[in-house]
Parts: sequence; structure tokens; C-alpha cells
Amino acid sequence: MSDAIELTGRLVCASPAEAEVVIRHLPRHVELTRSEPGCVRFEVERTDDPLVWSVSERFVDRAAFDAHQARVRESEWGRETAAIARDYVIEG
Repeated sequence: MSDAIELTGRLVCASPAEAEVVIRHLPRHVELTRSEPGCVRFEVERTDDPLVWSVSERFVDRAAFDAHQARVRESEWGRETAAIARDYVIEG
């Protein structure tokens, strides 16, 4: 049985201004996350709806996922996108 944690879902902006915040901060967030120990997959892609991004994450275990979440809370990405809606499912 795998200890991996998977998160899938959507990042949903309420306005073009929120989408601009995502566009501005997402590249660095992706770069930092992909370099984290235990990150297996981290994909965030804009959908056909310009206000919605598809999110797919996989971490080797709960500890790696929790460390990622802690880093995000303290990051510029976390601060700047805190008000943007997330619709996520976490499994594992």
C-alpha cells in the first residue's frame, strides 16, 4: 500500500484581477514546490476558463505533503492567493 498523498482539483478566481495574481506568482510557486523533498508531481494548468486552473499534486507521504503545506502558508504565493477559492480533494 502506498503512503503517497494526492491532491486534485481547481483553483477558482472570482475576477480577472485574481487571475492576474495567479499569473504573477504561479511560476515561482511551481519552481519552489517541484524542488521540495518528496514532491513527485506538481502541475497547475489554466483551463479553457481563464479564471480556473487545474491542480494535480502528488507527494511521497503525509510528512512531505504537510511540509509543503507549511511552506505554502509562509510563502508569498500563500499570502497573495489566500482569498482565492480552492476546490480540492486530498487522498492518501
